[in-house]
Amino acid sequence: MLWRYMRAFVVPLLLLASFSSHGRQTSAARPTASEASSTHAPGNYTIVSGVKLWYEIEGSGTPLLLIAGGPGLPHAYLHPHFSKLPKSYRVIYYDAFGTGRSDRATDPHEYTFARDVENVEGLRKALGLGKISVLGHSYGGMVAQAYALQFPDSVQKLILVDTSWGAEMSEAHGENKRYEMHNQFPENWDKIMKVHERFQTCSNEYQAADDAPEEFEASLLFFNPTLMHKLMETAEPPNHEVNCAIRGNDNGFVIGGSLATLDFRPQLRDLRMPTLIVAGRFDRILFPRYQEQFRIYAPQAEFVIFEKSGHFPFIEEPDRFSEIVVEFLQK
Repeated sequence: MLWRYMRAFVVPLLLLASFSSHGRQTSAARPTASEASSTHAPGNYTIVSGVKLWYEIEGSGTPLLLIAGGPGLPHAYLHPHFSKLPKSYRVIYYDAFGTGRSDRATDPHEYTFARDVENVEGLRKALGLGKISVLGHSYGGMVAQAYALQFPDSVQKLILVDTSWGAEMSEAHGENKRYEMHNQFPENWDKIMKVHERFQTCSNEYQAADDAPEEFEASLLFFNPTLMHKLMETAEPPNHEVNCAIRGNDNGFVIGGSLATLDFRPQLRDLRMPTLIVAGRFDRILFPRYQEQFRIYAPQAEFVIFEKSGHFPFIEEPDRFSEIVVEFLQK
């Protein structure tokens, strides 16, 4: 079912397409040509750190690089929601290493948070860009924070959308998801807990057991769950290996991998570029109780709550989202 693609936002998910363990691949499940032409700008490959990364560009002028969520999600779910930005902005989409049309690793250990961050700088250089504005959503916002801290001279402006400041916040999401499942679908909860006694959350066995209804997943993602279809119209399958390599093999219960020690809070005051932080009031993945801490640790940033949005304000309140982003970029 298509809704399972989006479980990368809430728990690791079982890929619906298989990827060979031999050699790198440069293609994955994509929309048909007719579907893609209505949502995707023309794209191309560029080489970054020895691998092919797929990118697409809309508009011209001031560059705005979008970093998708996951980890392991292709950029496709961001279409067509950022096409609302004026054509005077050069909106750059890309598939991170291991996702979408970009190359796959020969060994899952090649997938790391640090590499995702370094690849942003590699992509900027490969495309011949000067300073760029960066917008990161969800996991992409964590990459964006690390990038802005590591390469401050490359960043003109920074936009963080429904993201996390570190592992503790991500752990809280997992706890909330389990709490909601336990209370709303006790029959599912009992089943997955029995499976979890023997298998970690990245196992095929656990993924097969964790079969919550689509409505439950949508309620975690959206203020208006009926808008789930707008997400799925362009979403593409994630790479399960990327998610598990970066978040750990049992990340439904404890964050591991590259993310286990991340905590940007002590460094957020060091962000010197103009920064905009956006949160959805009804985001039940990275909820406002934790989002509000950005106000404390990054007091220099602008902070905006979207009152009728969950994890995707650019889908649920698209006009206001575009207006606020453009206003921020024009300052």
